Amino acid sequence: MNTTYVCGHRNPDTDSIVSAMAYANLCNMLGENGYVAARLGHLNDESSFLLQRFGFQPPLMISTVRTQVRDIDFDRPPLVGVNVPVSHAWEIMQGNPTLSALPVTNEDGTLFGMVTAGGIAESDMQAIHAPVMREAPIYNVLSALEGHIINCDDDVFDTVSGEVVIALPTAGECLRGVKPGAVILCGQQEDVVEKALQLNASCIVLCQSDLAEKYRGLSSKTCVIVTPYDAWRAARMLHQATPVSRIAKAEDLVCFHLDDFLDDVRDAVLQSRYRSYPVLDEEGKVIGTLSRYHLIRPKRKRLVLVDHNEVSQSVPGLDQAELVGIIDHHRLADVQTGYPVFMRNEPVGSTTTIVATMYQEHGLMPGENLAGLMAAAIVSDTVMFKSPTTTPRDRRIAERLARIAGIDLDALGRDVFSASSANKPANVLLTTDFKEFHLAEHKLGISQITTMDSAGMLKRQDEFLAEMEKMQQEKHYDMVILMLTDVLREGTELIFLGDEDIIRQAFGITEAFDRHVFLKGVVSRKKQMVPALAALWG
Repeated sequence: MNTTYVCGHRNPDTDSIVSAMAYANLCNMLGENGYVAARLGHLNDESSFLLQRFGFQPPLMISTVRTQVRDIDFDRPPLVGVNVPVSHAWEIMQGNPTLSALPVTNEDGTLFGMVTAGGIAESDMQAIHAPVMREAPIYNVLSALEGHIINCDDDVFDTVSGEVVIALPTAGECLRGVKPGAVILCGQQEDVVEKALQLNASCIVLCQSDLAEKYRGLSSKTCVIVTPYDAWRAARMLHQATPVSRIAKAEDLVCFHLDDFLDDVRDAVLQSRYRSYPVLDEEGKVIGTLSRYHLIRPKRKRLVLVDHNEVSQSVPGLDQAELVGIIDHHRLADVQTGYPVFMRNEPVGSTTTIVATMYQEHGLMPGENLAGLMAAAIVSDTVMFKSPTTTPRDRRIAERLARIAGIDLDALGRDVFSASSANKPANVLLTTDFKEFHLAEHKLGISQITTMDSAGMLKRQDEFLAEMEKMQQEKHYDMVILMLTDVLREGTELIFLGDEDIIRQAFGITEAFDRHVFLKGVVSRKKQMVPALAALWG
């Protein structure tokens, strides 16, 4: 099931949070499963208070929708442990022709190295020139040879080591020149077996031999193994009893994690020449492999935008996401798509009003708690219906939701605007509900704090201005504005940095002022502040 994230703008306000939650819930109720509400920043005090009051957890926090390794359908091949024989790894690769490499893991599942078919072939060729076994675990040897030990039960063997010798029938002395500790392969040659025992051979492998009955129960330091294979095949399989860790590439590995971005992965892949790369989870454990072809057509994150349609306010990586819908009540901005998407933009006071209308259109009703939360979001975004963006539908929808939730709308409004804390640092208050706008050639930042005590907030003007100056220098804003919107006074104490004449002309101010002025009746950033500046700047 594909996940579709529903998210509002950066520095989210209550309407942004709640409209995302409500729309995700609506889509899931309609059977379009996989919709998840998300947020792009920390909750403000008002939103935290309301979510707690109505019994909801905050939406999922996301920082980007850039395509990541977790978004692609990478391979999930079998994993092999460090001690399994090479023969086992080879069988797996032969059973899966598309596999170019297998991850080799430690006992805790972390990456040890990678083994490839080429690596196995190279090891096999080296065994022709240097037919020597080095401490191959006895269980690996028995597995590779499909054999069993015929020594007495008291003889214990852990590993097999030594030069591998195939003893052919000869007219002279057998095993001439063979050194002690060798691994001897023979058939029906009793003289070879006796000579090998005298030489203290490391191991004797009886290939398709009837001599097993004669030496069964033998007590010796030499391990005697019986195999159904002929001597040539047994010799080849002995080398494949080597632990896969001995031939795996374990140094200078290039691996990727689930959270790695595909842009970075492509760069790393272009700089290397491997055919397959291990993929690790958050704990560093191997969960799969990816190859170059996985990067050709990656699966992008699905996204619905609510309460905004401006790139500067949206989630980073938007250009890499699959945008499937926009629900908003702001001006049309600069979000672009290469294909048609669902778009609903209406001139109402709250995005939650639009979502609530969609519930009605589908004959659905939110639960009591969600209805109460949605009503609170409408009250918040319309500033208790005093904002010029407010429409009769906002009030009508909010009243209906309040009835479903069994709450008083006026009391809810008082609670909403009493929830914010004025005791937070100035930089926190400034960035809680901050939006960036691009009007003509001008770059503008506007923060809004809705309060029932603008006089108390105004006492901190010097603190706010100091932080605003930092923002202006860091982000190169032409103007930075702080709106202290007072619900009771139905206006905004405006603190600003920038050209004073711009503010004077935009709002028709005639009296003298210095970086602060009260704007009677101005309570909306969206419908009053931004349009006035946009008209002035063209």
